[in-house]
Amino acid sequence: MDSDFHIKPEIRILGIDDSALLSEKVMIVGTVFRGGDWIDGVLRSEITKDGLDATDVICKMIKKSKHYGQIRVVILNGITYGGFNVVNIQMLYRETGIPVVVVMRTYPDFEKIKSALKYFPDGEERWAIIKRAGKVEKISGEKSPIYVQRVGIGLETVKKIIRLTSIRSNIPEPLRVAHLIATGITLGESKGKA
Repeated sequence: MDSDFHIKPEIRILGIDDSALLSEKVMIVGTVFRGGDWIDGVLRSEITKDGLDATDVICKMIKKSKHYGQIRVVILNGITYGGFNVVNIQMLYRETGIPVVVVMRTYPDFEKIKSALKYFPDGEERWAIIKRAGKVEKISGEKSPIYVQRVGIGLETVKKIIRLTSIRSNIPEPLRVAHLIATGITLGESKGKA
């Protein structure tokens, strides 16, 4: 069920991004923000490059966190982490009880993704997870649009959260900071865009 709910200025949001693909284990970093203004905490874990453990690892990372009871929304930077380690956002929502929003700078090239998944023995399973993530929706921003997928949360609420937290770019601050931390730790200096 997707519902719209009241957004407080200090809503607790967990943004999660992955680091550079330098080894078989890929670090993921989560930042817990109050709205888009300040950071309350940082979470860290590891997933397997091109594995299928991202959903379980993220669920455990969230549930073990002291912030678990306060987090109202999880924002992911795309639906794949560590190469093609696909996050099952439906399962993530069911397991944590927290609405999930996937944010993308560009509309995904599903044909290209489907073609790449042919190289995986379980490519059809990964493709099914991607399809279950739901419709990709466009949200207009001040500078450029972003695209989202969502579960457990209405589109109007997502728009409010994006507006509230996108203070430095069109990407929500919890994601932008998670990206900076993850790439900075693995590469010695942050690089690229969330």
